[in-house]
Amino acid sequence: CCMPLLFVPPAVVLVCLLQTAFGQVFFPWNPSDVAQVNPNSNTGSVCNTDQGSCGCCLMLQNTEKMSTYFTMTLDKIEKEYLQTMQSFETIEASRTAFSVALFSDSRFQCYGPFAINQVIPYKHVFINLGGGYSTNTGIFTVPHSGVYSLALTVYSDAGAPGNKLAVCAGLQVNGQVVAGSRDQNTNDQEDSATIAVALHLKAGDQVAVRLPATCFLCDDNSHYNTFSGFLLYLTE
Repeated sequence: CCMPLLFVPPAVVLVCLLQTAFGQVFFPWNPSDVAQVNPNSNTGSVCNTDQGSCGCCLMLQNTEKMSTYFTMTLDKIEKEYLQTMQSFETIEASRTAFSVALFSDSRFQCYGPFAINQVIPYKHVFINLGGGYSTNTGIFTVPHSGVYSLALTVYSDAGAPGNKLAVCAGLQVNGQVVAGSRDQNTNDQEDSATIAVALHLKAGDQVAVRLPATCFLCDDNSHYNTFSGFLLYLTE
């Protein structure tokens, strides 16, 4: 054969032996094609004297080509797999969501009014995935740069008809109000509002709800007042 039998797979050796025993060529390759496979080899001269040996050489060369191709393909698949796993790990590590409510007590009570603006510290936590929200400060600190969905519901009760109703709140980022609602009158005993926005936030930004001076919100464990947000996608 054209190559040392030490490197020939057992299956190929078996085929070669069968060819020798029966004096037949099982591989219909043209001996003149061998030079095209490897111009620098002396396979052509061997094919002229031993066509059975030539068939073995061609089979071995094609087997090696297939082995090289599959090895390269496997390496490519493994690389893509690792990249995909890294992407999944990044997404899993960046999962962020929080949802909180004003009070947990069954007793109906109000927060405010105050003489100055106040950040509302929502105390009841439904979920705080990623730990970005602080019940002590009422501030959600953005852990990862990205686009976030933020929502706010507010509710207040004047207590009796004719009393002043002042239901208002503002969604703020780094101390600046980006969306808000205000309703002050003596015609309604109770009222509510909802704010929903999508914002591009940077890591370290601080999101909170501002209660304007003279306004107040009322709640119990029915959770009329909520503050929620979650990461839509990363932009890092």
